[in-house]
Amino acid sequence: MSDNKTLKAVDRKIFKSYFEDGLLDMFLAAFFLMFTVVLFLSVPLGDFWGTMIFLPFLGMVYLVLRYIRRRVVIPRIGSVKWGEMRKQKLRTWTTILLVINVIFLFLGVVSFFRPNASGYTVSIGFSVTMLILFTAAGYMLDFSFLYVYGILIALALPVGEWLYQNAGFSHHGFPVVFGTLSGIMLARGLYKFITLVKETPLQVEEETVQELNHG
Repeated sequence: MSDNKTLKAVDRKIFKSYFEDGLLDMFLAAFFLMFTVVLFLSVPLGDFWGTMIFLPFLGMVYLVLRYIRRRVVIPRIGSVKWGEMRKQKLRTWTTILLVINVIFLFLGVVSFFRPNASGYTVSIGFSVTMLILFTAAGYMLDFSFLYVYGILIALALPVGEWLYQNAGFSHHGFPVVFGTLSGIMLARGLYKFITLVKETPLQVEEETVQELNHG
């Protein structure tokens, strides 16, 4: 039992440190930026094409971050092959994500067929769903910062609705609250990434220096 707990603790520590590069924060920042940009694109392009045109940008961000991870991060921290324990957690998380996506689909259908539902009702429904999503992700992936993001996102929706109804902000306050949220995520991601680059030397360079010394 003690060995099993130790193994879980080691697995958790390695997994957390392996992804403490800030790239996930940057991708989340790009994703939630969509809730700001798409609202303005939907005016000239419509809701469907306003969203579709943003997806290639999101895909480009993913590819760029993946390239940075391969070229900048992995040469510094190395690569890891995960064991069955971690793979099982990831499979469980994938199942949970699928269930939550179904819930999102259901909420979307409800809001479509009930256009007269109050803004607070819709925003609170999505807030609860996002809180569950990020709480589950934080627990399953052992990323404590996702708990904080979940709380911030859950608060963003009703706050945006309040700004819309009481302060005259456009688009239910989404450009303000999600723009701010994206900025927070981007700032944290850049801080983590720059810290990693500055404090972790390239392993390849160290190996080259050792070879030259022995040569």
